[in-house]
Amino acid sequence: MTTLEQLGWGPFFSDAFEALGESDLSPARVSVEHNYLYRVRTESAEVLATAAGSLKHAAGSRAALPGVGDWVALKTNAEGPATIRTVLPRRTCFSRQAAGQTTAEQVVASNIDTVFLVSGLDGDFNPKRVERYLVAATDSGATPVVVLNKADLCDHLEDAVTAIRAVAPGVNIHTTNCKDGSGLDQLAQYLRPGHTVAFLGSSGVGKSTLINRLLGRERQRTQSVRGRDSRGRHTTVHRELMLHPDGGVIIDTPGMRELRLWDNREAVAATFEDIERLSDGCRFRDCRHRTEPGCAVQQAAADGEISTARLTHYHQLQDERAHLDTRRDGLAELKEKQRVKPVQRGPKR
Repeated sequence: MTTLEQLGWGPFFSDAFEALGESDLSPARVSVEHNYLYRVRTESAEVLATAAGSLKHAAGSRAALPGVGDWVALKTNAEGPATIRTVLPRRTCFSRQAAGQTTAEQVVASNIDTVFLVSGLDGDFNPKRVERYLVAATDSGATPVVVLNKADLCDHLEDAVTAIRAVAPGVNIHTTNCKDGSGLDQLAQYLRPGHTVAFLGSSGVGKSTLINRLLGRERQRTQSVRGRDSRGRHTTVHRELMLHPDGGVIIDTPGMRELRLWDNREAVAATFEDIERLSDGCRFRDCRHRTEPGCAVQQAAADGEISTARLTHYHQLQDERAHLDTRRDGLAELKEKQRVKPVQRGPKR
C-alpha cells in the first residue's frame, strides 16, 4: 500500500484539508486527466473520479479545475466514479498560456518539487528555448534542473554545457545518454519518497525514454524523431503521474511545440538577475534598456559583460508580458461589462 506521504502529502496540504471540516471526504492526488474524468490515487487504490458540479460552477476558469499533480478532497460513491469536491491549494504550479487565440492559463502540472527541463543534444538543441523554459519553471515555484539528453549525438559537449550555463547561471545541469545509461544516476538522486519530479521539454528530447530508464521498464511509449530536423512526433499525448518503485513521484508531460509564458514578471527578473542587477546603475529608474541615455545594461552589452543575444531575449520576454497584460486587461474589462449589463428601459408613454 502506498502512503499519502510517499505521494507527496505534507503539512501544507493536511492543514488545508483539515480546514474543510468535512469528515466524509478523503485526500487523493490526480494522476491522469481526461477532459472531466480523472484517475486519482488514494492511500489504498487508484480510482476514477469526476469533478462535482459545484466545483465546476465555482471554478471560474479551466485552470481552477483539477489537474495532474493536484491534491483534492474526494467523496467516494457506492456506485460509479468518486466525486472531487475541492482542489486543495497548490504549493507550486507550472503554467503556460493556452495554445490558440484564447487568453487563458493552462496548468501543465502542479505541486512539483523539481522540474527537469530536458533538451536534446541533437539538431534541435536550442539554448534560447531552455532559457524560456527556465523562466516558466522559476515562476512555478519548483526548483529547475536542466537535463541535456542524447549526449552521444553531441561532438562538442563542453561547448553545449557552457552555452546552457550562460542562460541558466546557478542551475544544476546534468548530461545523459540513454543508450549507455550514463548520467542517469545523477537524475535518480532526485527520486526519493514524497518528492515530485516533472519532465518538461519539446517533443523528441527524450523525456519518456529517460523515464523508462529510471523506472527500469518500458512504461511510456516512445518513437524516433524526424530525421530532417530532429523534431519529435508527440508520442506522449497526456500528462501522467507515476510512482518510482524505490520512492519518488514522476510526472510525464507531452512535448510542447511552443511555450507561451503566462505570468512571468517576477520570474524574468529572477532568471535575468544579471541584467536586473546592472539596471541599478541606469540613469533613469524606469529605464527599459533599449535606447535610453545612460543605460548601464546597454553599456554592459557593448563592453561584452553580457551577450547581446541574452539582452535581446530579455526584451522579447518583456514585450511578450506587456502584450499578454494588455490582452488580459481587455478580457477582464469585457467580462465586467457582461456582468454589469445596462438596464433596458421600456418605451415612453
